[in-house]
Amino acid sequence: MRELLLVAGLFLVYKLGRQLATGHTGEAFRNAHDVWDAERWLRLPGEDTVQSLLLHGDTLVRIANTYYATVHFPATAAFLVWLYLRRPGHYVWARRALAAVTAAALVLHLTFPLAPPRMLAATGLVDTARVYGPSVYGPPQTDTLSNQFAAMPSLHFGWALMVAVGLIAATRSRWRWLWLLHPLLTLVVIVGTANHYWLDAVVAAVLLGAALAVLRPPRRLTRGRVVRRGAAARTPADPKVLVGAGR
Repeated sequence: MRELLLVAGLFLVYKLGRQLATGHTGEAFRNAHDVWDAERWLRLPGEDTVQSLLLHGDTLVRIANTYYATVHFPATAAFLVWLYLRRPGHYVWARRALAAVTAAALVLHLTFPLAPPRMLAATGLVDTARVYGPSVYGPPQTDTLSNQFAAMPSLHFGWALMVAVGLIAATRSRWRWLWLLHPLLTLVVIVGTANHYWLDAVVAAVLLGAALAVLRPPRRLTRGRVVRRGAAARTPADPKVLVGAGR
């Protein structure tokens, strides 16, 4: 219950903090034009390339919209619950990393409001959620539940990447690297639905990398290593061993 309240409290603080960044519409659109121009200067692939793949069929784009709307929070919550129950040491590490990334993201949202590409006419992108559904956002002017001018960094991508990194670090299956498909699919979805720029994901990855450079995951001992350490502890200096030898 304590951990549940802690995570819920952190999320509430984040949501309230995002609301403080509302009302900067003009600045958000100016920043959006700057980010769009910077991506073209860096010769990054156009977001329209990804969106065109999704727009081949109504079913595919609706799946992408549904993924964007429904997977983000449940996947992260399930990840934390599993770590708490099965890998407590990794749970503390992952929780701290997520909290650090989210706090850094909140600072950026407050200091660098950014309109998403779906709102920027210069991109030529379609707001797929509004056109095809389902959509989690209402009109920005009346949306009191979220700050739609907080595109950078993308916590959809940052949290998805942490889920993959955390599961890879906490497990030993040879298939564990497949967890990287989660952030990869998330990247395709957030860009293809025009909710984020490429640079939103890049900044999220940089913030997560910085957090993980400071917060090292705990070491997991295999059963064999634990046994060997236990056996090594029973040296001839151990009184029980000496008594046994005297017998």
